[in-house]
Amino acid sequence: MVNFFSLTLNPKQAAVGVTVSETAELPQALAQLGLSNSRPVLVIVGGASQISEADFLRIQSLFVEVLAPTAQRLGAYVVDGGTDAGVMRLIGKARSQINGEFPLIGVAPTGKVILPEQTTVLSEDATPLEPHHTHFVLVPGNNWGDESPWIVQVATVLANGAPSITVLVNGGEITFIDALNSVIAGRLVMVIAGSGRTADKLASALHRNAIDERAKQLAASGRLQTIALEAAKEDLINTFTSLLLT
Repeated sequence: MVNFFSLTLNPKQAAVGVTVSETAELPQALAQLGLSNSRPVLVIVGGASQISEADFLRIQSLFVEVLAPTAQRLGAYVVDGGTDAGVMRLIGKARSQINGEFPLIGVAPTGKVILPEQTTVLSEDATPLEPHHTHFVLVPGNNWGDESPWIVQVATVLANGAPSITVLVNGGEITFIDALNSVIAGRLVMVIAGSGRTADKLASALHRNAIDERAKQLAASGRLQTIALEAAKEDLINTFTSLLLT
């Protein structure tokens, strides 16, 4: 069943959301959110942990100077995990910082999020929703990672034939699952080399220097590419723009 709801996560912006119980409901749910037009889709997965302050600042610049402006210029949908942590927080803040207007859609498991004015927390590691997102799709699940296949499905429905890519930054164990689900869906995964952890393991695999077997298998799919976090801003912008236009 699809249930529509509205949210006030920050005083400058209202948000809307839906809860769904099965993937067949997604077209109806997204249309109810006003997200029925085919557009390019940028999926963002990963994290921002176990890195130096200098690397964090470079990752932050990637979001503020490259990813958010590219989404804004192309009128793209941006899809992520929707919670107030890691890359979700970074893209939310970047959208706010550039006064972006692109739809920012968070997909999260109902059992792991804390809604405004919620008095009962279902899980010790439940997390609030990121306050600069515009739309939320809450999906069945009580574990982190349950949202991963749903993120892929939401992106596919939103794109509706338009180009879509997954950008993978840093990340931990669940990021391997995110990458695999994108690969299974036939979506290109652009790995940000130099951003740490899972991203660097995958980048190493693409250069045939991997130890991690999961990374080797994903690299062998032919659906992964890599670009360096330290690449020139113009090169990063041109790369993502080209991928989202073709």
